[in-house]
Parts: sequence; C-alpha cells; structure tokens
Amino acid sequence: MSNLIRNNAIVNDDEWITVTLPAGEEVVRKQAGKVVMFKLTGEQSCTPEQIAATVIPASGKIIVPLSVWLVRKDELAPRLAKGELGIWLATHEVLENLIDAVDDINQLPIIAVFVERFADGRIFSIGTLLRTRYGYKNELRAFGDVLRDQLFFLKRCGYDSYLIRADRSAEEALASLQDFSQPYQGAVDETQPVWRRVQR
Repeated sequence: MSNLIRNNAIVNDDEWITVTLPAGEEVVRKQAGKVVMFKLTGEQSCTPEQIAATVIPASGKIIVPLSVWLVRKDELAPRLAKGELGIWLATHEVLENLIDAVDDINQLPIIAVFVERFADGRIFSIGTLLRTRYGYKNELRAFGDVLRDQLFFLKRCGYDSYLIRADRSAEEALASLQDFSQPYQGAVDETQPVWRRVQR
C-alpha cells in the first residue's frame, strides 16, 4: 500500500523520484552537555563531495536536494525546462536560497520539504511562506518524519501532498485531514477566521 497522499486521496503511483544525498558523517553536537537534536537554520549539512557524488537518474521526473540544484544548476536546467525537475529542502535550509535560485518559483512543478524530526515546526512556516509571500501555486509536499497528527495543520499551511512514514498507516493519516470541521483561525487554506465565515 502506498504511503503517498495527494489532494485528499491515497496515490498508488508516484511519478516523482526523490534524489537523496550520499550518506555522510553525522556529527553529534552538544550544547551545555546535551545533544542538539535540530540543525540550526542555515547550517551546512552536506559536503561538496556529497553533492558531486549524488546520483541523478538520466530520465523521469526527479526531486533533487536544494544543495545539489545550487551547485549543479547548469546540468539540471534542461530537466527543469521540460517540467521534469522539482526541488526539496530540509527544514534547516534557508528558503530564500531556493527563491533566489530560480527565475520563477512556479517553474517548479513540485517543491518538497523534508522534516527530519516531527517536532521541528519550521515545516509549517516554510509552507506558509511559499504559499503566501512567494505565491507558489504547484504541488507542495511534506516528507520525512511526517505523522498523522500533523496533516490537518500542514494542510492549513498550504501542503497538498504528504509522504507518510513507512511504519504508519496512510488510511489513518488521510482520515486526519477531516479531524476538524471549522478551524477557528484563518490560514493558507481558509483565510477568513470562523467568526467571519459563520453567521450566528
């Protein structure tokens, strides 16, 4: 069974191949004697060697890491022109680097945001900024440590595609998109707060 949800339905065939960086050395960082669980915004997380060694399929639709796009743009530009290239970024990467790296953000048929740990709330801010400040109109996907309890709120922030963790049920996650009938606050999916939408 597929774990991809797109436009409020489970999708069996994903036409997009997510390109990953080769494994690198994971550095354990400590602050005040405790392990730091989250990467800081703007922190470098891959090496030039990893970027150069990233294997990119010769055909098909691909979603490449932002770090690879920034360095190998000339090589990948023809794929973007054909509509075969999307970009993914991790929550600690600077969103403005993506915005500056393409002429028009809506050239990208898909942008995916990778969340390493479910407690990293930056994924919500990134989605909201892409939809509101930068006017992104195409598919916005959340993947990585994406859990059922987050989907309703990710949808409110503009996500319309979710790759659920392999050990979780896509059916349960899909049901969570209906957890609330009338959200109180305005957001990306419904800009008006409930007191403006509902007549009493």
